[in-house]
Amino acid sequence: MAKIVGILNTSHVPAIGKAIHQNLQQDPYWKPFFDGFPPIRAWLDRVKPDIVVSCFNDHGLNFFLDKQPTFAIGAAPEYRSEDEGWGIPTMPSFPGAEDLSWHIRDRLIRDEFDMVTCQEMLVDHAFTLPMALLWPEQKWPVRSVPVCVNTVLFPLPSARRCYKLGEAIGRAIAAFPEDAKVLVIGSGGLSHQLEGERAGFINKEFDLKFMDSMVNDPQWATQFSDVDLVEQAGNEGVELLSWLIARGTVAGAVKVVHSNFHIPISNTAAATMLLEPV
Repeated sequence: MAKIVGILNTSHVPAIGKAIHQNLQQDPYWKPFFDGFPPIRAWLDRVKPDIVVSCFNDHGLNFFLDKQPTFAIGAAPEYRSEDEGWGIPTMPSFPGAEDLSWHIRDRLIRDEFDMVTCQEMLVDHAFTLPMALLWPEQKWPVRSVPVCVNTVLFPLPSARRCYKLGEAIGRAIAAFPEDAKVLVIGSGGLSHQLEGERAGFINKEFDLKFMDSMVNDPQWATQFSDVDLVEQAGNEGVELLSWLIARGTVAGAVKVVHSNFHIPISNTAAATMLLEPV
């Protein structure tokens, strides 16, 4: 049976992609962020996951305000990136785990989650940058299942609903008959706001509490409405919903393999956490 071997939550600021392209990993501005990943890559080399289930938010590459699903899942043989206008080079296509995608999709719909099924899906920086941070040579040793959550058009899915989606994904993975090791990625955040009167807003106290809750009280953030999350984490900080989906996939306790928190990169509180089921 398939087994979740880890949860990797990380920020996906577009500027990370430009820093990678320009080889700025040792630049004083970027080094504190990039230094968070060698221990994670060492863990990947040891554990060797087969499949990644990536939870992220689309930034207009697939969905825009005229067509914005609450939840969508990719069920394609491969996923390509395209130019988003950020100066991030496109990456090699990502092979899909079609069998697991359809299995999760069927289970979620039977669990009363109305998933949009995408047999073609482009993936933007929210999906591609975590992959490039984990495997910088960009030769993907894993197959992928993309799970997209709306963090753009209000009302957003509630934090509680996102956590329950994660629980349902976790049950679906556990019921998949293939002997596969699965890494779940939650992409986005943490606190940041890019426009309006609070542009540049960062809430370190909330971020650290949220990161602690991933281990000690995983449903802590489900008390907040979407408006509450904007107040606490900023308009774009609501991307932490992807972290909640990822954390919900593991029902039991987890331990921290490695974590990193750095302020700021591109007006964002950048955070990375690798969690392992106990």
